[in-house]
Amino acid sequence: MRILVMGGTWFLGKAIVETALARGWDVTTFNRGRSGVDAPGVEAVHGDRTVQEDLRKLAQRGPWDAVVDTSSSELPPRDVLLATTTLAGRARRWVHLSTVSVYEGWPHEPLTEDSPPLLRCPADDDGSFGYTGDNGSPTKYGFQKAGGERAVAEAFGDEAVFLRPGVILGPGEYVGRLPWWLERAKRGGRMLAPAPAEQRIQPVDVRDVATFAVHQAAGTGRGAFNVTHPDGTSFGDFLTECLRVTGSDGTPVWVEPDVLTEHRVKQWTEVPLWRTHAGVWSVDARRAVEAGLRCRPIADTVRDTWKWWAGDGRPVDHPRRAEHGIAADKEERIIASL
Repeated sequence: MRILVMGGTWFLGKAIVETALARGWDVTTFNRGRSGVDAPGVEAVHGDRTVQEDLRKLAQRGPWDAVVDTSSSELPPRDVLLATTTLAGRARRWVHLSTVSVYEGWPHEPLTEDSPPLLRCPADDDGSFGYTGDNGSPTKYGFQKAGGERAVAEAFGDEAVFLRPGVILGPGEYVGRLPWWLERAKRGGRMLAPAPAEQRIQPVDVRDVATFAVHQAAGTGRGAFNVTHPDGTSFGDFLTECLRVTGSDGTPVWVEPDVLTEHRVKQWTEVPLWRTHAGVWSVDARRAVEAGLRCRPIADTVRDTWKWWAGDGRPVDHPRRAEHGIAADKEERIIASL
């Protein structure tokens, strides 16, 4: 296999490159050379994917059996369309990293790959289309990612594959959700935890997403796959594992959602992974499992992330990391109020 990875130097892109190289594949990466280091063994091409001349120069390095796109999350659909149309004649297949946010019903309703309808956004949109609802859903981000999917479909048709993860965790995580919980667990003491402890969550390990993406690059499957942990774990077991791996004597204090709301705790960010919407952790990944998705226990993800983080783990600097985690004084006030 000869594949092109759009991105390829950090978190998911890096894991995909490492997985493909381990299979003995020829890997080309395309990025600006600013966010991470190119892996040894790749053919590294540096350029800006929003500049057509850079893409034309990249196309000369082909052909490839497949493109795996991990670098379009912050791009408007028209920039995705520019890349897909420029490279359409140089690659057979396009595996596109999308998101569950493209579903109109997420996070309010349980989802399958057949859940209608998707948010609608033009493939040539410049980033202005869409809106974020009053209750945080739908999101402009979801509209934009839906437009990106359309841009891929227009160029690659039946050879377009869409991977729609929910939350991706694991070594190298730059958003900061799991590292925050690990640091909070390490600090010990009474630790605010979002009730109920039995709430299931479905984060998926970055290495398992990478393996599935590489599998799809080599395969003949088509269409969309929800990429979430099919078994998940409870929030209680998740926090127990965070405490265990950090050697902490901390104690979770389970706080009911209405109390957190009363104290204006921001869902999803101030308490990472906590969200009360009915469908947020009810995403069916059955089709992906049937197509080869295999997910390690979430406890293994927690353990390996702590090993990376405690060993001077340095994620790529990203503004989203600053959004996560509740301030210690606010946490103390909420617990004291119970």
